[in-house]
Amino acid sequence: MGHYLPIVALAVLAVLFAGLSFLASRLLAPRRPTPQKSAPYESGIIPGKEPPRRFPVRFSLVAMIFIVFDIEVVFLYPWAMVHAELGLFGIVAIAIFSASVFESFLYLLSKGVLEWGPIQRVQRPHLVGAHRTAESTIRRVGLEGRDRPAEQRILVESGIASHAVEPAASAAGGH
Repeated sequence: MGHYLPIVALAVLAVLFAGLSFLASRLLAPRRPTPQKSAPYESGIIPGKEPPRRFPVRFSLVAMIFIVFDIEVVFLYPWAMVHAELGLFGIVAIAIFSASVFESFLYLLSKGVLEWGPIQRVQRPHLVGAHRTAESTIRRVGLEGRDRPAEQRILVESGIASHAVEPAASAAGGH
């Protein structure tokens, strides 16, 4: 038990320091809550609007790749310390381990995980064709479903539609 006394003393001191810090902040902190103090704080910038798009998943994938290689380095360090005593078995074991990690990295590269250029959207030929576009659909269907005259005017002026349609109430005699 005498060998563990410094570790137990350190653990007791750590818990005691944390508890006393919380108690001191609770007793000494000013208590004047205001709506500004209760509001969430994010880097001092008042949020004006939502971000334009969702956060890309690619950042998470790169972080996971970093963690995998970081763990590989953690395993390489002890091997480097004792590689002389391990002999051929140690070299083969670390070669298999490194090859498997490198193979997974090549797989990720082949899937384009680290390509940061513009996103290439795959268009399925059976769903999207040259004969069906937004403009041709509006020309074919027309403006019957559109309620706003301003939107109709813009479509007519841009040449997408040929004429504006009267609102349903005025076309039915104003009833």
